[in-house]
Amino acid sequence: MKHVIGFASIVLAMTSMTASAQTKWDLPAAYPAGNFHSENLVAFANDVEKASAGKLKIVVHPGASLFKAPEIKPAVQRGQAQIGEVLMTNLENEDAIFGVSGVPFIATSYDLSGKLYKASRKHIEDRFAKQGIMLLYSVPWPPQGIYSKKPLASVADMKGIKWRSYSPVTAKLGEMMGATSVTVQAAELSQALATGVVESYISSGSTGFDSKTYEHVKYWYDTQAWLPLNAVIVNKAAFDALDAATQAAVRKAGADAETRGWKVSAEKNGWYLDQLKAKGMTIAPPAPQFSTELRKLGETLAGEWAKKGGADATAILDAYLKM
Repeated sequence: MKHVIGFASIVLAMTSMTASAQTKWDLPAAYPAGNFHSENLVAFANDVEKASAGKLKIVVHPGASLFKAPEIKPAVQRGQAQIGEVLMTNLENEDAIFGVSGVPFIATSYDLSGKLYKASRKHIEDRFAKQGIMLLYSVPWPPQGIYSKKPLASVADMKGIKWRSYSPVTAKLGEMMGATSVTVQAAELSQALATGVVESYISSGSTGFDSKTYEHVKYWYDTQAWLPLNAVIVNKAAFDALDAATQAAVRKAGADAETRGWKVSAEKNGWYLDQLKAKGMTIAPPAPQFSTELRKLGETLAGEWAKKGGADATAILDAYLKM
């Protein structure tokens, strides 16, 4: 009997040692589980667990289920979550450089967006580093267009419309168009549309599909205004606490997720728009007058961004234009 008890104790101790050897990270995200960003996060987490031989397990919490979108970066910075996904344009009020991917009409395609990201990444990394955060990887949303309950032929048609804003640039754009801005995060968009709190907003086909915007709105104008970047950020202290092999696994999985995410974003862009069409939405380019007016507003916003961003913004744009 003593031998049995002794053996059981050894097994229990070994099990305890194995459990303690595994590190668990929480990864809060703001978007639905079925969104391509969230699916990419799950693939990334699986890659990390496999490559680290189970030493690091990352649990993805989609749909703002752990922290709401504005809470994710502070949570990572404080160590409440070790890793998280944020929409970088939401951070522009903190530092203009974080908003570079949301500057209207600077980068209007995946190719141009990739070049802008390359030109700005080091500047973004440096800013996060000062806050104890490491930028692991970034993936763009598809090109942004304007959803509306009514047809739009010019900026004048936007006057008084209930406009969803979710970042400094979207709020400013709404203001310049004469719309009435309402701050609504992605997880709350469906309800805001259903209750009439929102009548129009700018986003990708992905957001329109995820939020079932087609149930309330019938028009989407393909302005291709910008391709905002989601960033996966890591608490640097948590990263530094990992052994070298696990750190390498995280970096490799992050690089793979970035490559995969850019590819999937581009591939799904057309698919999302096809789904919106199939649900009865009118998908069209903006009317010439509307397009011209939007680009003029974009020039103003770009100028304001460059002024706020100072020398680093100038350096980013100079490097981008030389690519």
